[in-house]
Amino acid sequence: MEHGPMHPSVSQKIHWQPDLPVRHFNYTPRMQNIHVDGALVNRKSSSIVTPLPPAFAGAPLENLKDPVLIDLAATGIVRTAVAPFERVKLLMQNQNGMIRSGRLPQPYNGIFDCFARTIRKEGILSLWRGNIAIATAYVSSKAIHYKSYEYFASRIDSSWSIFEVVAAGGFSTAANLFLVYPLVYAGTRMANDVKTANDVKTAGYSSKRQFNGILDVYRKTLKVDGISGLFRGYTMALAQVGVITALSALLRPWYQYLSIQSQNNDLGKAILDCVFDCSGSLASYPLGTVSRRMMMTSGEAVKYKSSRNAFAQIFKTEGVESFYKGAGADILVSVAFKGYALLLSHLYAAYFAAMANGGDGGRPGFALSIKWKKDGVK
Repeated sequence: MEHGPMHPSVSQKIHWQPDLPVRHFNYTPRMQNIHVDGALVNRKSSSIVTPLPPAFAGAPLENLKDPVLIDLAATGIVRTAVAPFERVKLLMQNQNGMIRSGRLPQPYNGIFDCFARTIRKEGILSLWRGNIAIATAYVSSKAIHYKSYEYFASRIDSSWSIFEVVAAGGFSTAANLFLVYPLVYAGTRMANDVKTANDVKTAGYSSKRQFNGILDVYRKTLKVDGISGLFRGYTMALAQVGVITALSALLRPWYQYLSIQSQNNDLGKAILDCVFDCSGSLASYPLGTVSRRMMMTSGEAVKYKSSRNAFAQIFKTEGVESFYKGAGADILVSVAFKGYALLLSHLYAAYFAAMANGGDGGRPGFALSIKWKKDGVK
C-alpha cells in the first residue's frame, strides 16, 4: 500500500513467529495475507490474517467450512504417510545409545539396511510404530499454535515493543513444546523399541517389546523416574527450536526473493521449501540428537546428568559423526513430507474443481452414473 501507516502493524510485528516446536523447518510466514486467483482473502474479516498451510494454498476457499480443521487433518495424514521414514531416522539417530544399552546387537549400515532389517525382523507395519503418539503431537502442537496465535493477536497492539512481541512468542513456543513433549517422548521410545531375537546373530537378545503401548511407556517411566522422566531432553529440544527460528529470520529475505521467482510453479516452490527445511534441520540436528538420546535414557539405570553432560559424553565416546546419525533419513522425511503435501494439494484442488464443474451444481463433475435394467424390461 502506497499510503500505509508509518508504524508497523501488529501483524507485521509478529509475522515472524516460529512454527510449532516439533515441526520441520518452515519459512511460510504465519501472518501473511492469502492471495487466491488474484484476490485477497481474509477468512475472519479482521486486520490480522491467518494463511492456509502451503499444502492448500490456492484452493477455492469459498468451499471450505473450516480451513483450520482441514489443516490439522492434512497434518495428521501427511505425518502418517511419512512415518516409515521418521522411524528409520529415529532408529539410526539413537542406534549408538541402543547398542551401548544392549538393546541393539549391531549398527545399521545405512538407510536401506535399516529399512530391510526392520521389515525382516518386525514386519512392514512396524514402520509405523510410534506414529500415533508422534502424529498426535504434531496435530496437537499445531492446534495449540492456532489458539495461542488468536489469543496473542487479540491482545497485542501497535504499542507493544519488538522485545515484548519476541517474549510473547518465545513463551508461547516454550509452553507449546512443554505440552506436547510427553507425546514426542512416547513416540520416540516406541519407535526405538526393536525386536532382534529372531536373527541367529543376536542370540541372547530378547524378542519381547520393551513397551506394549503409549500408556505402558508412561507407566514404566513414571514408576522409575517420575514425571520428570517424560521431559528429559526438553531444554535441548527448545534450543533446537531457537536455532531454527534464528536461521529462519536470517535467511528469510533470500527465501522470500526465491519464492517470488517460483510463485507460479508449485514444484519449484516445493523444492525451495524442502531446501530451506533441510538447511534448518541439518543446522539444528545435533541438538535434536542429544534431546532424543536423553529421552532414551529415561527409566534406564545409566543416565546423562544434564544436557551438557550428554553432549560432552557423546562427543567424547562416539565422535562428531554420531550427532548426525540419521540425518540422511531426516532429509528423506522432509522430501516425502513436501511431496505428499503437494500431491494432497493437487488432489484437493482437483476435487473442488470437479465440484465447481458439476452440471447440476450438487454433484461433482466426475460423478459416474450407472444404469441397468432387469431382465424382460425394455
